[in-house]
Amino acid sequence: MEHLYDKLKAYSISGHYGFHMPGHKRNTSLLGTELPYGLDITEIDGFDDLHHARGIIRERQECAAKLYHADESHYLVNGSTVGLLSAILGSTRPGDRVIVARNCHKSVYNAIFLNDLKPVYIYPDMVPGTDICGPVSADQVAALTREYPDAKAVIITSPTYDGIVSDVAAIAEEAHKNGIPLILDEAHGAHFGFHPYFPKNGNQLGADLVIHSLHKTMPSLTQTALLHMNGELADRDNVRRFLHMLQSSSPSYILMASIDQCIRLISEKKNELFECYVNLLEETRSKLGTLKHLSLFETADYDRGKILIRTDGTGIETEKEIKRYTGKFLSEQLREKYAIQLEMALINYAVAMTSVCDTESGMERLVCALYEIDGKLAKYKNNDAELAKTGKNECFHGNNIYELSIREINIFTNTKINVSYADAEGTIAAEFAYVYPPGIPLAVPGERISRQTAEALQNYADSGFDIEGTRIKGKIEVLKNG
Repeated sequence: MEHLYDKLKAYSISGHYGFHMPGHKRNTSLLGTELPYGLDITEIDGFDDLHHARGIIRERQECAAKLYHADESHYLVNGSTVGLLSAILGSTRPGDRVIVARNCHKSVYNAIFLNDLKPVYIYPDMVPGTDICGPVSADQVAALTREYPDAKAVIITSPTYDGIVSDVAAIAEEAHKNGIPLILDEAHGAHFGFHPYFPKNGNQLGADLVIHSLHKTMPSLTQTALLHMNGELADRDNVRRFLHMLQSSSPSYILMASIDQCIRLISEKKNELFECYVNLLEETRSKLGTLKHLSLFETADYDRGKILIRTDGTGIETEKEIKRYTGKFLSEQLREKYAIQLEMALINYAVAMTSVCDTESGMERLVCALYEIDGKLAKYKNNDAELAKTGKNECFHGNNIYELSIREINIFTNTKINVSYADAEGTIAAEFAYVYPPGIPLAVPGERISRQTAEALQNYADSGFDIEGTRIKGKIEVLKNG
């Protein structure tokens, strides 16, 4: 069987001189870098075309579909973002209503803007005893599909950035009862379905459109992902049309070869790789389970490949007081003192992402660092009310009320003002506001900002987080007379 990387490598040493793009002409002696110029080509004879795949790329996409139990799979070289945009735009028409989990990634909201969609939000409950956003329930989806029978799609994220997993099979069943597709952002679950330790992936559970970020949890280059399509409810022709429209017309062969190598590796060594990975994870989680001040987050439905360390209730003891210790402090300390870079840090926790490529020495290094830090921490003795205030609702911060579509906000060009986060309660947002990662909007244009959201924005800013999406630091644009 021919693989894309092998074909590119053979071409790079074949002696062919290319009077074609790209402009570097694979002249590595002139360029003087270790970048893979020798493998970088355009759509030339024998190498197929991603947008009209009939040869080697089509064959490799079919192998990806087989591995992931999908009816049809497409290479994405613009990340999961282009997959989400294509899936949503291809499944709806301008002005349609959609049922959307409020903790979706910002790219979902960009699709809502582009098609001027009317979102009906699902607000997941918090995981009991934490500030972590819990799973979407099938009952919530069922209730909303009954209330809004004109909805054209259900859109959820599972697993979340924090690793929370929803009952995808039950949610897909509820969507299908209404004759509409389930669009599943499973970007963080590209490793699902390859070992019983992890949940099955969305293709196996009945989702109609599934997006996987290979680069997040699998051995593939940044910006590589897959879009899968299943069943008859997905408008495959229309999704393909948007995919061709939104993806680069000059897709990187290096990125596509990376996808192919990832699929090749897992296809050939899945059992061996995942058995080692699972054993390493279990050993690491067992060690971290005995931390005294920091704590390892575990719940009923979550991705055990995410190592989430909670910091709430902990503090650093100084000569005068015990200061609150946050996830951000933990991340900074691991980076600066132990040369360990985490994936994400929020106020009350930080996230370490793992994959089949992690090593025993790397995991042990994390464990040792966390135990050393844990030994120097103390209980945080501020009052409970203050703790609740500063750590409340880290996923989307209160049920903002949807009043105008994201696109309608643009009409009010001369009636917008910028207010401090603390003064934003009750106003209608005219711009996004979010912490990245995870990239879940705290405020979306057209929403009336709740007290919890206003407090959360201010708390993030006071804790040293950058609020993205806003044009003026420390303020958010709102409607003047909202």
